[in-house]
Amino acid sequence: MKKEIRDYVVEKTHEMMNAFSCSAEAKAAGQAWLDALGTDRETRETEKYIAELEGDIMPVDMLIAFAESDGGAQVFGAEKTKEVAAHAKEIKAAGAKYCDCPACAAVEAILAKKEEMLG
Repeated sequence: MKKEIRDYVVEKTHEMMNAFSCSAEAKAAGQAWLDALGTDRETRETEKYIAELEGDIMPVDMLIAFAESDGGAQVFGAEKTKEVAAHAKEIKAAGAKYCDCPACAAVEAILAKKEEMLG
């Protein structure tokens, strides 16, 4: 992996891991990937990291469905869930494919470099 790609993904990985919305699984995968950089495990951990991120990033349609569900109301609260759903519909109308929370935004940026990471 080229140094500029590695540096970019390291930066975005830290952003993702520090985000309030980052899942425990994504944090663990990010840390495992960071720990493997420069070792014989790097390629394998890069593949595992990408697979985890692809599974964790929330498509905007899924965010809308969750925000409008009883589960969304339990997580966000009755009023906030309406705001989250409305926001998700706005970003979808503007062309977004994924949730734009800090963790998902960092993951989307990382996945945009997937080919360079694997190549």
